[in-house]
Amino acid sequence: MTPVRRRDLVVLGVGLAVATWLLVRSFYGEMPALDWWLPLPLGLLAAGEALGARTLRSRLADLRAARAAKGDRPDQRPAPAQVRPVEPMLVARLAVLAQASAYVGAVFTGIWAGVLAHVGPAVGRLQAATGDSVSALIGIICAGGLVAAALWLESVCRVPPEDHDPSEGVSA
Repeated sequence: MTPVRRRDLVVLGVGLAVATWLLVRSFYGEMPALDWWLPLPLGLLAAGEALGARTLRSRLADLRAARAAKGDRPDQRPAPAQVRPVEPMLVARLAVLAQASAYVGAVFTGIWAGVLAHVGPAVGRLQAATGDSVSALIGIICAGGLVAAALWLESVCRVPPEDHDPSEGVSA
């Protein structure tokens, strides 16, 4: 599994910002008002992933510290009473969730940025543009937070290189 490339996220966000700006520019008069609470699920998901990343990081650090203190080989597990073990499948599932969330966050950051690009300059001219600008700002913050939390969770799920017994690799 390869890590998410930041360049892909930026290209996706910018492309969708331009496409959304074109669509909102064409159909803004026919759109319903954007409520301020619409982007909040993205913020809740970002908070959940950040909390999950913090918890997983501390559990993995405790597990590594217990192994180092005991002098065990990495293939042996410490006693369950000392440190609560981390299931490898949980880490794999969290890594997949993090990658998917990073792309979803980039998509919604682009969408909300495209909305803000249209309604931001029209705040003084259109009455609905003020509320829509607030919704778009909240959306950008929540979606950007989701991208940041997802990238942090993905970095926590990476397996560190083995220090104890490096194996000889095949040279090309």
